[in-house]
Amino acid sequence: MSSIETPLENEHTWQRINLGPYLKQFGFWIARIVLALIVPAIVLAIWQYAVQKQWLAEQILPSPALVWQTTLELIDTHELQDNLWISLKRVAWSVLVGGSIGLLLGFLIGLSRIAHRFIYPTFNLIAQFPVIGWIPLLMIFLGIDESLKIAAISLAVFVPVLVATYRSVLNVPTHLLEVSKVYAFSTGQTFRRVILPSALPNIVSGLRQGIMQAWLSLVFVELLASSEGIGYLIVWGRQLIQPDIIFMAVIVIGIVGFVLDHILGWVEHGFSHWQRRAF
Repeated sequence: MSSIETPLENEHTWQRINLGPYLKQFGFWIARIVLALIVPAIVLAIWQYAVQKQWLAEQILPSPALVWQTTLELIDTHELQDNLWISLKRVAWSVLVGGSIGLLLGFLIGLSRIAHRFIYPTFNLIAQFPVIGWIPLLMIFLGIDESLKIAAISLAVFVPVLVATYRSVLNVPTHLLEVSKVYAFSTGQTFRRVILPSALPNIVSGLRQGIMQAWLSLVFVELLASSEGIGYLIVWGRQLIQPDIIFMAVIVIGIVGFVLDHILGWVEHGFSHWQRRAF
């Protein structure tokens, strides 16, 4: 009888021991979430208190309940989802265009001294201009159609992606390149097996920065030259003199940006872990 109970007791003990790290990690995440919610809760409480004490007129500072009600109404009429989807599509196309050009030119400048001498000075000049400064010039050539939004936001993606790619290629460890020479790798093999794995995590970091810059630039572009999108809702609320719509749009923009940044952070962490395993 004792010979049967002992393995069972050992199995339960083994399970309890292995559950410990998971419970600890779960508790850690719960603590992080609670701590992250403290400041928003304080801001919400001050906001509600200011409304109750009428520090500002309701036409300037709407109540949290009114903003929430407006959010539900826009969700019910699909105006919020439709405008948010339009904005996300603009960001996606801009990341595809700006990111692709940034990657190609970044690799070209990093791998070729001639390309660096010819292309990098011009790029460095372009990079000094903020996206909002390009909009009047782009309006002359592209009008105010969708191409204007895509081109302007693509510029915001293009710069950080090119810089991250170019510097990642230049910072490939010398000893890895020497190993590739020892094994007599061809240029293509050196790129695939040495340069790309070494540079990829930093390139992903540049893409993360580019996507976040695209989301920020999207708001500027839609505020200045758009009749739809999440940024346009702010203009729409101002035109209707409804600050509840403005507050709702600002909060949605912040939440979407927060979620995007965290998702991209997990992706970046995954590539960093892959690089450590690859080398």
